Amino acid sequence: MPLTFDDLLTRARALLRGGRRAILGIAGSPGAGKSTLAEALVRELNGPDGTWVAHVPMDGFHLADAELDRLGRRNRKGAPDTFDAAGYAALLRRLREQGGDGGEDAGDTVYAPGFERVLEQPLAGAVPVPPTARLVVTEGNYLLLGTGAWARVRSSLDEVWFCEVPEAERVRRLVARHEEFGKSHEDAVAWVRGTDQRNADLVAATRGRADLVVPEAALPRGGSPR
Repeated sequence: MPLTFDDLLTRARALLRGGRRAILGIAGSPGAGKSTLAEALVRELNGPDGTWVAHVPMDGFHLADAELDRLGRRNRKGAPDTFDAAGYAALLRRLREQGGDGGEDAGDTVYAPGFERVLEQPLAGAVPVPPTARLVVTEGNYLLLGTGAWARVRSSLDEVWFCEVPEAERVRRLVARHEEFGKSHEDAVAWVRGTDQRNADLVAATRGRADLVVPEAALPRGGSPR
C-alpha cells in the first residue's frame, strides 16, 4: 500500500512512549516540502485548541546577514556553515531534557528562534515550546548531516523522515519561492542552479540515514510546498 498522510499522522502519534517528550525531524533538500509537511502535521495533530505539538524550524539558526558578511559567506547563504549548528543541537538537547511528563510544573517554556522569510533574517525568541508540548516537530536541510556540529543533532531525534519529490518539481517550487520573496526570475534561477543545488546534492547524500522516506504522494495537498 502506498504511504499516505494519514499513515504519517499515525506514525507521529506512535513516537510518544513512556510519558516523555518526543522529537520528530523532517529533512530533505531545499524545496522538497519539509515546512509544509511539518505545519500540516502540527495542525492536524493539535486540533483547533491543542498545544501538545510544537513546530521548531531549523531555519531560526541561520546566521544574520551581518555575520555572514563578516565571515565572507553571504553568497553561500543556506550552506551548512552559514547556520549556528551547535546552537541548534543544544536547543534540541534542551527540549528533550526538559520534556518531563507534560504537567504544568514540568518546566519553563523554551523559546526557539524563528526565521522571517521576507527579511531573510532570524528572529530571537520567536517560537515558544510550552512544557505541555509532548511532540516537537523540527525540520531543515541538514538534520542527517554527519559532519561538524551537525553530527550532534541526530542523537536528539526519535525519528527523521526525508521528504523526496521529483527533481524538476523541487526546482520549480524553489524558483517560485525565491521569486515570491523578491528575486527576479533570472536571479532566482541562478541561485537555484548554484548555491541551492550544491546544498541539495549534499542533503540528498544523507537520504540513506533517514528512518522513513516520504514521497510526494504522501505530502499534504494545498498551499505552497516549502
